[in-house]
Amino acid sequence: MKKIVNSSRTPIYRDTGFELSDAHLTYETFEKEKEHERDPENFIYSRYRNPTVIATEDEIVRLEGSKWALLTQSGMSAIDVALSIFQRGKDTRPWLFLSEIYGGTISYIDSVLVKRRGLEIEWFLPDNDSYDLSKLEDVLKKLRPEVIYMEVISNPMLIVAQTDRIIDLARKYKCKILVDNTFATPFLCKPLDMGADLVIHSGTKYFGGHGNITAGAICGNDPDLMKEAIAYRKLVGHMLSADDAYRLHTQIQSFELRFGQQCRNAALVADILSSGSLIEKVWFPGLDSHKTHLEARSLFANKGYGAMITFNFAGSGRDEKRRVRDSFIDSVSEKIKLIPTLGDSRTILLPVESVWGHKYEEPGMIRLSIGFENSDELIATISAGLEEIR
Repeated sequence: MKKIVNSSRTPIYRDTGFELSDAHLTYETFEKEKEHERDPENFIYSRYRNPTVIATEDEIVRLEGSKWALLTQSGMSAIDVALSIFQRGKDTRPWLFLSEIYGGTISYIDSVLVKRRGLEIEWFLPDNDSYDLSKLEDVLKKLRPEVIYMEVISNPMLIVAQTDRIIDLARKYKCKILVDNTFATPFLCKPLDMGADLVIHSGTKYFGGHGNITAGAICGNDPDLMKEAIAYRKLVGHMLSADDAYRLHTQIQSFELRFGQQCRNAALVADILSSGSLIEKVWFPGLDSHKTHLEARSLFANKGYGAMITFNFAGSGRDEKRRVRDSFIDSVSEKIKLIPTLGDSRTILLPVESVWGHKYEEPGMIRLSIGFENSDELIATISAGLEEIR
């Protein structure tokens, strides 16, 4: 890949189309394009491939330990690419989704996969905030799905799926398995090493880490799946821009430092919340009280438990819980903003009832996305907020 002389950084290639010197090279390049190489010798058009984007994909390959990675312009476009390459028209067998996944993914399944594409979709629900794998195996025996889709850590209840065992079941029943690893990240878990077919990330979250880039990533080891994904991404235009790829390339360099600090901060905050009399319940996989703590401890090998916390205020009734919730949000608003995303550099929050509605009706419930700010400052802010509403 070309670099600017004496520069240690990959330049931003803003070219729409790339120069080809003559008709013969043009013919050879377009013929070669049919092979869908990820890093071609000659580039054609930035919707196909772009050198700056590929340089950033190489960084994700390093983090995930995969054979290849492809970037898209959002996490949802990464999900669309990853799922679409397994669709085979009327020959597509049923697909099974573990139910505790991102709400945007659920809306995509309902609106696109079912209503527009006519796929047969089945759901597997948890029992008491954890997945019963013996029941899952019974479903697999009966349904024989073509594809299984799951998240390592769910949103917002932070259910940790026994990813390694679920992947083993998928292999046993010859299912393709796709894993959204956004919450756990490769810092905690590498599903491809366990045998997953594809791993998906919303790069908007922890890879970018500063709340100023929208991106998605698909990672894998199978070269045939890579070629199919490249072809689909090219045809529907799910390509990240060179400018966003460059910025993501610079920010991803600090990913492991940032996410490690976020995990440590989250553990400290979870301890503070779980010891407070104002809090009815805390959901954090690092706490012994969490339903999937043992799964998390086994899967993550003491590297951390993620950077997300959900908690519910105590109260004598729904209106009281809602009042306490709103008072807390107001009291910490100077330093902890209400922003509907996660993975930002500073801690942000989201009232669960306002977003998820009837699915999680507890009005006192708040989801915290923990940042990598100074831990003493963060704990002081939360402690002061709790004290103010006491």
